Amino acid sequence: MPDGERDWCLLRLDDNGNQYVMRRNLTRAEAQALARDYQARGHKQTYWAERETPRPA
Repeated sequence: MPDGERDWCLLRLDDNGNQYVMRRNLTRAEAQALARDYQARGHKQTYWAERETPRPA
């Protein structure tokens, strides 16, 4: 898949161990940039970019 595919998402793990998808349909670069931005804010939560697996039809 080309790197410009919009199949990446931004995820958050909060301090209670709950995982959330914050944004979907991002490129890899967009997702990684958002994760870096959120991490740099110094929140207790952890943010990362991950490729989404296709959903069954």
